[in-house]
Amino acid sequence: MKTYYNKIFTVVITFIGLTFISSCTDDLNITPEDDQTILSEELFEDENAYKEVLAGVYANLSLTGVDGAGSSNIQGLDAGTSQYGRTLVYLQTLSADQMIWSYENDPGVREIQRNIWTSGNPLFYGMFGRASASVAFANDFLRETTDEKLDARDVSAAVRADIVTYRAEARLLRALAYYHLMDLFGKAGFVTENDPVVTNFYSPEANRAQLFEFIETELKAIEGDLMDPMTNEYGRADKGVAWMILAKLYLNAEVYLGTDRYSDCINYCNKIIGGGYSLAPNYLDLFKADNNVSTATNEIIFPLISDGLTTQNYGPTTVMINGAVGSIEKNGVSLGVGEGGWGGALRVRKQFADLFTGGAFLTDTRNTLITQDRSDIITDISDRDEGYIIAKYSNVGSTGTPGVDQTFVDTDFPLFRLADVYLMYAEAVVRGGTGGTIGQAVTYVNMLRTRANNPQAITVTDLTEDFILDERARELHWEAHRRQDLIRFNKFTGGNYNWAWKGNASNGIAIPAHFNVYPIPSNSLATNPNLTPNPGY
Repeated sequence: MKTYYNKIFTVVITFIGLTFISSCTDDLNITPEDDQTILSEELFEDENAYKEVLAGVYANLSLTGVDGAGSSNIQGLDAGTSQYGRTLVYLQTLSADQMIWSYENDPGVREIQRNIWTSGNPLFYGMFGRASASVAFANDFLRETTDEKLDARDVSAAVRADIVTYRAEARLLRALAYYHLMDLFGKAGFVTENDPVVTNFYSPEANRAQLFEFIETELKAIEGDLMDPMTNEYGRADKGVAWMILAKLYLNAEVYLGTDRYSDCINYCNKIIGGGYSLAPNYLDLFKADNNVSTATNEIIFPLISDGLTTQNYGPTTVMINGAVGSIEKNGVSLGVGEGGWGGALRVRKQFADLFTGGAFLTDTRNTLITQDRSDIITDISDRDEGYIIAKYSNVGSTGTPGVDQTFVDTDFPLFRLADVYLMYAEAVVRGGTGGTIGQAVTYVNMLRTRANNPQAITVTDLTEDFILDERARELHWEAHRRQDLIRFNKFTGGNYNWAWKGNASNGIAIPAHFNVYPIPSNSLATNPNLTPNPGY
């Protein structure tokens, strides 16, 4: 699937050019960088094109353009500020208590990690634009695969049978994009394949409740057309991915809607757990260069693809592995990249490091902090020698073989994995959801601790909300969950919990409640008169 991604993304550039003209410009008001077009009818003369174009929809999650890792197919967005997974990590992780980026002259980074952002931040436009592009790609695929279009092209019965599944996957990818837009921005321009493809079409605005209803309805509607869990090609979506998005929706429903849906969350967690997934025997194998072929694949429910040869991109794993190389240690070779990496670009904040203090965490394999000759306090963000570094992600395989490139890594980003499901189940039970038991919740948490070689098993009395929040950080750090988790526990805005450099203060200060959603990007407001600013911005 990795090689397939890049090959297909290049093959369908002509279709993508058309997609951006017919969908992004008109549906979502994003300007294409590439103006190459070809009649879609010519493209679809080969029935293999349907799967190829579907791969193009997937590729938008990893690639930014077709002229190398530094290219972007959306005008005004460069590769560094518009890669799907990278901007997701910035907005979910860099804005919270786990990560610090040393080079604050990089566009948008300073404002994100100090919680002093405005609507003009380019990283907001990058995430909003890239997610909107996913919607546009999916919409065009669905427009090109209607029964009427397939009849007119006399598509064979065998391919038409596959297209039923392809269409379900495209709808799932669109739902995933809307899920991220809903979670991060609280609203979005809303458009489907049924909307007109005309010049100057401005997508209407959908609020959180409307997006929630659409995502929920859509995922339930396509479930029967998706492949069973773990039966699709690696990197493609199946029922398990749909269930995961639904479980996430329900876990966060009180934030999104003010409504308790914890029992529904448990129901979908049970579906996933019964889907055949299993924990990888070794925690760190989940974050290595061969996590697409090792036992990690039994745990990873949905990855964002990265490959040092065929899908080179400045995505989350390339950034986190190169960035995690210490300025003092120059330990890049052990992580499978250049000796000096990116010169100490990434470190961790003290509040995260404190979660691994104590004897129980000395052997915990989730504790990859490198602390020697370093303080845990960062008083000057530009001083790359301050603060601990981390070695969670690696461009070295589980057998010790490094990736094929020393900059662009082979390590896929585990967007969804089974360990998260176990912790969601536990949290939903503790919060009063039905359909699960506290005993089973304890068992799931202890399975993660046993896998991590942590000798401290928990009991029912240990399983509190505060414990779950901390355990989620220990298990899932740098996987683009932390901001969402802190909001759900009422610890992101306000002063209930402060961390280093929160609110632009070295020891952390309260930030306003409206920061629980990001502002609609000013560029998006300027190009779509139907979009309105979020309150407070």
